[in-house]
Amino acid sequence: MAQLWMTVVFSLALVPLSACQLQEALPEAQPSEPSTAAETPATAAPDAPGEDFDKLVIPGERVGPVTAQTSRADLASFYGEAALSDRPISLGEGSTEVGTVVNPGTDQQFAVVWADDAQSRPRLIKDFGQAWQTPEGLGVGAPYAEVQAVLGDFDLYGFAWDYGGTIVLEDTTLAQYDDILWLRLAPSDAAIAAHLEAYEATMGDEIFASSDPNLTVLEPSVYEMVVSFDVAP
Repeated sequence: MAQLWMTVVFSLALVPLSACQLQEALPEAQPSEPSTAAETPATAAPDAPGEDFDKLVIPGERVGPVTAQTSRADLASFYGEAALSDRPISLGEGSTEVGTVVNPGTDQQFAVVWADDAQSRPRLIKDFGQAWQTPEGLGVGAPYAEVQAVLGDFDLYGFAWDYGGTIVLEDTTLAQYDDILWLRLAPSDAAIAAHLEAYEATMGDEIFASSDPNLTVLEPSVYEMVVSFDVAP
C-alpha cells in the first residue's frame, strides 16, 4: 500500500515538471500567436506557393502587387507587418541603402530599396527568392540553357566583381526591359572547381558573348534579379 501511495505521489510530481518543460519549449511561438492572430490571413499567403500569392515580375510595371507608388505602409497591408524586416540593403561596392525585406529567408522573399526617407515609394527591388519570375519565366535559379532560349544571343559582363555576370539586354528579345531589369549569372562552386581555366578566362569587367565556349562549359545560372522603379542600381 505504501509503495502504491508513493507511486501516485511521484506521478503527480511529474505533472508540473512536464508542463514546465513544454512551456520552455514554446517561448518563441507564444508571443507571436496572440499578437498576430488577426494578421494570419495576410502573412500566411506568401508561404502558400501556388495559391493566391502573386509572384509575377513585370519590369517597369509591378512586382506582384508592388508598383512605383507602393509605400512601406502598403507593403504591410499586402503582406502583414510580421512578414516585413527593415534593414540595410547591399547595392554593391560596399554601399547600402535603407530598405525592407518581405518574407525573409523564403522562396517568396524580395527586398525593397526606398527612394526616400519617408519610404513612400520604391527605388528598386532585389534579393528575390526563386518563386519570382518574369512573364518569360526568368528569375533567380534559371539555368543557362533557359536564359539562352529566352534571349537568343546576348552579351554579359565577366565574373568575380560586384556586377559580375550582368546580362546586357540591349539588342535581345527583352530589349524592352533594358535599364529597368538586371539579370546576373554565376557558375556554381562545383563548376568553377571543375573548370577553373574557363572561369578565369571569363572573369573581370569586360564583355563576353553568350556563345563563348567557356560559358557553355560553366553553365552559369541566374543568381540575382533587380527591378528598377527609378534609377539603375
